[in-house]
Amino acid sequence: SGSGILRDITQNHLMQIFSLVAMEPPKSLAPEDIRDAKVKVLKQTATASPKTTIFGQYTAGDGRLGYTDDITVPTNSKTPTFASTRLAVNNPRWAGVPFILKAGKALNNKKVDVRVTFKKAKNGLFGNAPSGELVYRVQPDEAIYQKFTSKIPGLTGNIHQPELDLQYNKRYENLALPDAYEALILDAITGKRNNFVRQDELEEAWRIFTPLLDPSALPTPLPYPRGSRGPPQADLLKTSPTVPAYKWPSYDLNQMEEIPMKPNHTTPPPTASKLEHFTKRDA
Repeated sequence: SGSGILRDITQNHLMQIFSLVAMEPPKSLAPEDIRDAKVKVLKQTATASPKTTIFGQYTAGDGRLGYTDDITVPTNSKTPTFASTRLAVNNPRWAGVPFILKAGKALNNKKVDVRVTFKKAKNGLFGNAPSGELVYRVQPDEAIYQKFTSKIPGLTGNIHQPELDLQYNKRYENLALPDAYEALILDAITGKRNNFVRQDELEEAWRIFTPLLDPSALPTPLPYPRGSRGPPQADLLKTSPTVPAYKWPSYDLNQMEEIPMKPNHTTPPPTASKLEHFTKRDA
């Protein structure tokens, strides 16, 4: 009960993924070069702030007990079981780009993924087209897929957002895909240090999250029902003026959202008289 989601998941597991996503290409694939690149980007990362962090604690739901209903947990416990925080990297590549690290227990599903949401194009042809996404599914069922805008086939002029999908268990079905800890144990046995934390990397990770470790300086965790996606306030966490609030997608093709096409006009549309003249002339 005393550790909380921040120490348990965010500071170690998510920071490993964050550093791999945000780091610059290393000089080589040698272990120390990879670790140097990770440490460099962590040193460029500003400390986390309670003002851009949402904490939560699950309550009873989905026919199961809440966190404080457990007899081993104090009834007045304020330990967060959910955390969503925004980080900023102070370098030319990532200036102004928000990184949202989100982790929680007793949610609606168990998964680890990285979502790269692209900014909407300025003066794009279709003003209402949703932002594209590149998603890396770490576990379960490793996959890489990209969401993009496409016209719906047929006579309709509307658009939707399908996916290009690479599922490892289908594309590499004849290969044995090791569990994450299997690969890590093998690395330890063979002395391969690429995926292990170095001392200075650990210190930088703790530096980033130290402001969130003082319970007296943090707000009371927001309640969320067990089996939900967490506190609704986490979806409204302000990211930046160029990144809209995330809308959770539906992967049921029968419920795929159809978006009416609304082109952006760079020139004014023709007037009625001009349109009539054009139609008669072409006829």
